[in-house]
Amino acid sequence: MSSTLVRTTRRGASIGASLAALALLLTACGGGSEDATTDASADATADATEEATTEASDGAFPVTITGALGETTIEEKPERVVTLGWGTDIAYSLGTVPVGVEFQEWGGDAEGFLPWFREALDENGDELPATIKVTGGEYDVNAIIALEPDLVLAPNSGLTQEQYDQLAAFTNVVAYPDGPWITPVDEQIEITAQALGVPDEAQPLIDGIDTVVAEAAAANPNLANYTFSYVYLGATAGTLDIYPQGDGRVDLLVDLGLVPAPSWADYVPSGDAFVKNLGLENADQLSDSDIIVTWFNDEAEQAAATAQPLWQSIPAVENGAVYEILDRGLGMATTLSTPLSVPWAIEAYIPILNDTVAKAK
Repeated sequence: MSSTLVRTTRRGASIGASLAALALLLTACGGGSEDATTDASADATADATEEATTEASDGAFPVTITGALGETTIEEKPERVVTLGWGTDIAYSLGTVPVGVEFQEWGGDAEGFLPWFREALDENGDELPATIKVTGGEYDVNAIIALEPDLVLAPNSGLTQEQYDQLAAFTNVVAYPDGPWITPVDEQIEITAQALGVPDEAQPLIDGIDTVVAEAAAANPNLANYTFSYVYLGATAGTLDIYPQGDGRVDLLVDLGLVPAPSWADYVPSGDAFVKNLGLENADQLSDSDIIVTWFNDEAEQAAATAQPLWQSIPAVENGAVYEILDRGLGMATTLSTPLSVPWAIEAYIPILNDTVAKAK
């Protein structure tokens, strides 16, 4: 797709408008200063719209991007882009409608589209891209090649070296800078903007996310009075994992004002660890958590996990100050924290968090 002024302007205005509308909603929820919030949001809207009208920066190409799986030199503005992994909607926020995206099994609809991405496409009248399914952790390379992409973007994905090499024989491929599934969203935005030839549009998108979250925190200052833990019980009895700071869903809660419980606040994962494996036998260590946030794959898993006596003995659980995420769309939105998913998530998340902290003792 060409980088047309009309299309990027329309999309930028849509994103900016959503930030403004959300700011007003959050002010009503939290009782903050409506005038101050509205003014800040109007400024953010104007900035987002202005930035979105830019086409590919002068001298943006050729651009060479080096990642963990190889180096790619993009000679000119990509016209047909396929996005893989998480954060596949970032390219859309930067003015490019992908011709293909990864099918989102967890959190997506029946056709594999995450709700905020589909809503944005529908609102702007853009055509839905093809979806690329993943089977056993393997991408359908032939399906990707059949779309004739001139760029495959996978900065936060599970792309393997073998699949990278297969795709790189046909087209430009930009993978993750360090390892699979660990690229922070701001870095995903920067890499995507560079690959699409609009590097100057990266920081306004990052700032837009920060603005939405900061305004939500300011409108709900009560959240700063409570400690929290974000955990996973899982389907296996006795499992209790804590997500540390640096994980997107945890960082979002911190940015909204909630305080990491002292028992794990200083934990830093090492090696391949993504979580702190506490084990349910150590559930008493969560006694310093005013509230707990967790998630489940389905209601059967939820029922089995939460029936365990050690789980029920945690003070926050006894008080009912627990939010158990069953909505996969919300779970993904709060994990990914992209420019489109953050406004979509916070609109639902803030009332839930306020209800949860109200039960804390």
